Amino acid sequence: MNQNPKQTDSAPDERVSALVTNAAAIRALASSVEGTLGPKGLNCMLVDRFGDVTITNDGSTILDRIEANHPSARMLIRTAKAQDSEVGDGTTTVVCLASALVAEGVAQVMRGVPVTKVIEGMGIGARKAAEVVESSARQITGMDDPLLWQAAYVAARESADIADLVTEAARVMGEEKLRDPAFRLADSITAKEHAENEVFTGLIIEKERMNRQMPASRDDALVLVVDDALEPEQIEDETLGTESGFARYMELQNEFRANLQKIVEMGAGLVVVHKAVDDAAEEALTDAGVMVLRRVSARDISRIIEHTGARGIKRSTLRKPADELAKFAGRCARVYEDERMEHTRILGGVGKPAATILVGAATSEVKEERERIAEDAACAVQAVVRGGVVPGGGAVEIAASREVLALRESVRGMAAYGVDCVAQALRKPLSQIISNAGFNPLEKVEDVIAAQSERGCPSLAIDCDTGDIADMYEVGVVDPARVKLHALKAAAEVAEAVLRISVIIKRRDDSASEHGTSVGGS
Repeated sequence: MNQNPKQTDSAPDERVSALVTNAAAIRALASSVEGTLGPKGLNCMLVDRFGDVTITNDGSTILDRIEANHPSARMLIRTAKAQDSEVGDGTTTVVCLASALVAEGVAQVMRGVPVTKVIEGMGIGARKAAEVVESSARQITGMDDPLLWQAAYVAARESADIADLVTEAARVMGEEKLRDPAFRLADSITAKEHAENEVFTGLIIEKERMNRQMPASRDDALVLVVDDALEPEQIEDETLGTESGFARYMELQNEFRANLQKIVEMGAGLVVVHKAVDDAAEEALTDAGVMVLRRVSARDISRIIEHTGARGIKRSTLRKPADELAKFAGRCARVYEDERMEHTRILGGVGKPAATILVGAATSEVKEERERIAEDAACAVQAVVRGGVVPGGGAVEIAASREVLALRESVRGMAAYGVDCVAQALRKPLSQIISNAGFNPLEKVEDVIAAQSERGCPSLAIDCDTGDIADMYEVGVVDPARVKLHALKAAAEVAEAVLRISVIIKRRDDSASEHGTSVGGS
């Protein structure tokens, strides 16, 4: 039988068509964020369907708002979001590494290397690279270690004022608190238009007092937190129409007034309410000079409870005697409303310390970007406390690449080609940083590899201002080790997932069968 040459020639392409398609989608997504990498990275303009514009070079923001239709691209976005959720930084690095790993893997498959061997080798190389990064970590010597500020400065895209704010807040919170897995320093950040940069011990609550007749401030205030509505128990209209129902209504009203009197007698200076506040309660507490915040979010309720040492109560708890009720109260040194900023500050709580980082900005657009920068810096500082630093600027990836190449010689069989993929992909961050700085990446990457080998110094990379080789520790360019480790592992996992896809099939729509529609006979 005569074979059709076109069919024979196209057979290899058909076998790798899904791989090539997925790699192209990953590459397209990576191109949207790679230009932001490094100190000379440029911004990306995001425009929605209404014409609203966001200008940023924050990879996490770009990936969160970009429109991606290809499933592989969405898979990579989910991986980057997981990176951001876990360590708060490194999303662009994940995308760059994953894109490079997939591209190198596809190239090896096109050469005839079985996908399974490529994946096997990638696993070997990625594990070795992770070992190198982990062993390169330098731990801080305390909360005053200059490495903390340097990591914040790099993560804040060289915004010294934000680096100052974040490191000051970190010192206020202390090392033990920063190591707590449940605590995120980034949650302490608030950005405000026309505000001055500030770090203080206390909370900002985006609420104002209920009315202008209430005091605008209270010193040494007893704080009562009502995690409920501050109003009498309700009676159904049908019941209220009966004599017994009306009697019950009056009983509840009197009981509520008595409960309000207990709040006054116990000396409460601030009452924080999660839900609504009854008019009678507002009037009684206003007359008594009590400051009231209502409809406070559950998150802020938790923060106030933790900082002031209060215990949240339900309205039924108000039935307790005043002396017992006082046991549920917390205390703060001062609470006051900032009318210009339209928020309330609670300072000097007797509970756990809380640091608030107030980042000032000129406009709403700048405010959003400065808030994102500050959050990145805060996450970087916390990651450094937990895991130390490694040389930044792509230096540690090059050091890992050299070690992976050395390991390649001991790997037998075709898995060695997968190891090659990791070694080449690890060059990508430095290459992209150099390219964004306006230098020739081919020349400079090779210069760095040679310099690291000759001098035995794995912290060498390129000074993006001069183009010269420099020790990243000496110039103050460091990255959190945890960010690099997590980025490397996440990129390897998503690359393996993409390379394992051999065919793309449109899934059947099961919604028709769910609605009773059948196709074909029985």
